[in-house]
Amino acid sequence: MKADIQNLEDIILFVDKFYGKVQQDELIGPVFAGAIQDWTPHLQQMYKFWNAALFSVPGFRGNPFAKHALLIIDVQHFERWLILFNETVDADFEGEVASEAKKRAAIMAEIFLQRLLGMTGSSDRVIV
Repeated sequence: MKADIQNLEDIILFVDKFYGKVQQDELIGPVFAGAIQDWTPHLQQMYKFWNAALFSVPGFRGNPFAKHALLIIDVQHFERWLILFNETVDADFEGEVASEAKKRAAIMAEIFLQRLLGMTGSSDRVIV
């Protein structure tokens, strides 16, 4: 039986493994490579984000959606991101917190995608 995600060290483990996979992925890797030149600050933010999301530890500051709004991404990118995220968590962890991490990732992906789609204008809808 695998252990559950229990602390910041576990978060660092899955975040590092996840973004290692992301960087190598042929679909979403180029998107991230175009947006992130120095991975250290991004990873530090992700550690803080997941520590706050899973354990209510203060320290994360930022607007994740604003960073993603500038990217050219769609449904297939979010689907791939979630597949990699879930595979990474499942490889090392199981339990309530691991399930919560996957649930929150899915919710976040859905919210981001809906917001991005809502920003798309059409002939009958003007986005200012």
